[in-house]
Amino acid sequence: MKTAFITGVTGQDGAYLAKLLLDKGYDVHGGVRRSSQPETTRLDLLGITNAVTLHDFELTEPNSISRVIRDIPMDEFYNLAAQSFVGASWELPVYTADADGMAVVKILDTLRTFRPETRFYQASTSEMFGLVQEVPQSETTRLYPRSPYGVAKVYGHYITMNYRESFGMHASSGILFNHESPLRGTDFVTRKITLGLAKLAHGGATPIELGNMDAKRDWGYAGDYVEGMWRMLQQDQADDYVLATGETFTIRQFFDFAAEALGMQLEWAGTGPDEIAVDVKSGKRVMQVNPKFYRPAEVDLLIGDASKAHRKLGWRPTVAVKELAAMMVQFDYDMLALHRSPQISKSPDDQLPHYIWTQDEFASQHSQTGSARC
Repeated sequence: MKTAFITGVTGQDGAYLAKLLLDKGYDVHGGVRRSSQPETTRLDLLGITNAVTLHDFELTEPNSISRVIRDIPMDEFYNLAAQSFVGASWELPVYTADADGMAVVKILDTLRTFRPETRFYQASTSEMFGLVQEVPQSETTRLYPRSPYGVAKVYGHYITMNYRESFGMHASSGILFNHESPLRGTDFVTRKITLGLAKLAHGGATPIELGNMDAKRDWGYAGDYVEGMWRMLQQDQADDYVLATGETFTIRQFFDFAAEALGMQLEWAGTGPDEIAVDVKSGKRVMQVNPKFYRPAEVDLLIGDASKAHRKLGWRPTVAVKELAAMMVQFDYDMLALHRSPQISKSPDDQLPHYIWTQDEFASQHSQTGSARC
């Protein structure tokens, strides 16, 4: 039995990766920030909370990192934890630099000291490409980050490469383009869209407020991408790999795909900060632009070239963006319809419940949408 440690195990990617590794027979340990009661909702929903051993783990505290690595024999270490919300990185630039950049070298150096044989995965990101220097973007594309988040991730990426080359560590980076699922946090634009549309379809009246509708992203399904992470650490030689679908769509197109899955027919009007979308059938305004969601420096176009991962890892995405949007919005719609958890609270905007999923509800709905394919 192999042992794996996952930082960020309670996040979207961490939960899907933990499920994948457990299914492969791993002993899975995960790092969580110290609190009176760890937030394990995603693990609960996948039915694996009791199968994962949780440990207090703080990215910005060297002693926390060293205790975990020293005390737990581990074959693989997946560093997925980060301050991962790009918009917040302008408000928290120093913390983002510490958690997303400096923490990586703390982990790597501690592994080098106590467990140099452990295979290491670093969660790099397409946001490192920023103001893209070529289309599509591959492992050799010059990096030009456009946010404190992207800058911090560039450091984490290059220090991983440096420790691999300097000390012979099996340290790989996955340059993952946007990957989503029903487990995505509601601060992220895709879940903001799908949950907002689901509320509107259930009678809500509050339009979804978004920023730059022309930004283009390469979206895939998180369950596919954690499979790619695992495959990287099974290779004889460590390396860096782009994981992407090779297709790009605007925020507006993703919005359209999700609305279509709920039977809405949208009519778009206006441009820039005056742009709105109206559902023709109901007459409701469903989207309006709010300039407060514009980034100080925008990343306009991301589209990945994953041919190296296809060739060397045998990895390919299985869920197209239209299917992904439908999966997410249908799940949100179904969960709002169920309402069965006793922990329902009311939204101040439209008085519709924010659902707290029960495990049985999630398992039932998740299997129907196909979104548990990891």
